[in-house]
Amino acid sequence: MPKIGNSDSMQRFLKPRVIATIAVVLAVGAGGWWWHARNASQWFFRTAQVKRGDVVFSIGATGTLEPEEVVDVGAQVEGQINMFGKDKNGKAIDYGSVVEEGSVLAQIDNSVYAADVALAKAQVEQGKAGEVRATADLEQMKAKAVQAEADWNRAQKLGPSEALSPTAYDSYKANYEIARANVALDEAALLQAKATTVQAHATLDKAQRSLDFCTIKSPVTGVIIDRRVNIGQTVVASFNTPSLFLIAKDLTKMQIWVAVNEADVGRIVPGTLVTFTCDAFPGKEFKGSANKVRLNATMTQNVVMYTVEVNAENPQNILLPYLTANVHFLVRKDSDALLVPNAALRWEPSSASKVSPNARSGKPVEQGKGDTTSGGKAMKQDKEPKGSRGTIWLKEGEYVRPVEVKTGASDGVNTAVVADNLAEGQEVVIGEDAQSAQANTKNPFVPQIIRR
Repeated sequence: MPKIGNSDSMQRFLKPRVIATIAVVLAVGAGGWWWHARNASQWFFRTAQVKRGDVVFSIGATGTLEPEEVVDVGAQVEGQINMFGKDKNGKAIDYGSVVEEGSVLAQIDNSVYAADVALAKAQVEQGKAGEVRATADLEQMKAKAVQAEADWNRAQKLGPSEALSPTAYDSYKANYEIARANVALDEAALLQAKATTVQAHATLDKAQRSLDFCTIKSPVTGVIIDRRVNIGQTVVASFNTPSLFLIAKDLTKMQIWVAVNEADVGRIVPGTLVTFTCDAFPGKEFKGSANKVRLNATMTQNVVMYTVEVNAENPQNILLPYLTANVHFLVRKDSDALLVPNAALRWEPSSASKVSPNARSGKPVEQGKGDTTSGGKAMKQDKEPKGSRGTIWLKEGEYVRPVEVKTGASDGVNTAVVADNLAEGQEVVIGEDAQSAQANTKNPFVPQIIRR
């Protein structure tokens, strides 16, 4: 009987421990299942359809509108601005005035230069009078020389004798020589008087030109785009010619001076089509063409920039000088081409298990190369694909299949591609999304609340 008591006591002691152990095992199993279900994730492919359309690869830059030909009108004399001239419409010269070639733009005080002209004219008259006097003196000396020559000839016939003393003979000879010298002297004086007259004429011409420079005239037909002086202002032309007016010959033909990065300038050639916009005219697009690339590069923040000249027509005079233009050089255009997003050319599957068993591309798939949104991988920048070959992945049910393509133009969003087994409407993979099953998982041990 004691044995039987001990056995019953042992069974009563072991039964609760077995039940507790089983409960713990069940709890651990349920907790593991719940944790696994909570953290399980499913991967879904993000896709886009292959479309057909036009794509343009362009280079963007910023430039400034400039008149195609500008004339800077300056002053060659000093003085005070007295008045402005009249434009084509009879109004005083101002910004935007249309002027003809030869039109008076401004008048500088000419009182000093007019006095110089008067003085130069007096010097000319004085020179002319000097010529007349020198001519008369020469004629007088020539007459005296003739008389001296006749006396000397008679003295030579008589010779030193009782009829002509030696002293008189020598006197006639000396008078003859003096007369000849005086003729030569008066001839030189006449030449000097003529030279003085020529010098006086030159001084008069210079003074007259300075006087004429007081009247500022337009050298070309055009439009005043800048007036840099006011009435009463004094201009000084001692070292540099002061600029008074800036005239654009023809505003129907404009240029854009565009600063282009050295990495892009090699793709721009004369004749490249250009489109540009201006903030002053929102929603309006203008067209032009590249003219030439200037060779005098500049350095801006350690980046070499080249200036590209772009010609643009402006028949309605809408475009204004010095507006900022947002320029796009149309380097390449593919029309009616198959287009895929640039992300499709960058994406690769994160594991080989996602590649279709029917794929025969022979392309190795590396772990962690996929373009995922939750895997912590940094996305690559959108840019024109380098090279002419690429790979896209088409969706086939739960798998993906690689397709080798030849890439064309890209606008930064889509790229034109060519492949034999690619058609419009097919789904191309652009990424993967990880969706957690936590939202759809319920703990079986949590009491369910029934709402009525």
